Amino acid sequence: MASEVLISISRDEVERARLMSEYKYVVDHQSKMVQAKREGEAIGENKIINMLKSGKSAEEIIKMYDAN
Repeated sequence: MASEVLISISRDEVERARLMSEYKYVVDHQSKMVQAKREGEAIGENKIINMLKSGKSAEEIIKMYDAN
């Protein structure tokens, strides 16, 4: 009887560890995706600023981005 309870508890601990590992993976992945999005937005903003500084009009920039 006691050994059955111990085996059951051990399985629960293994399952809990597996679920925590899976949860950590998902959270890490989401964090990386958010960071990549922020970096992409920053790169895009810098490109637009540089285009404006080089004399391109807002309309030209919009056409360039709409083409992609």
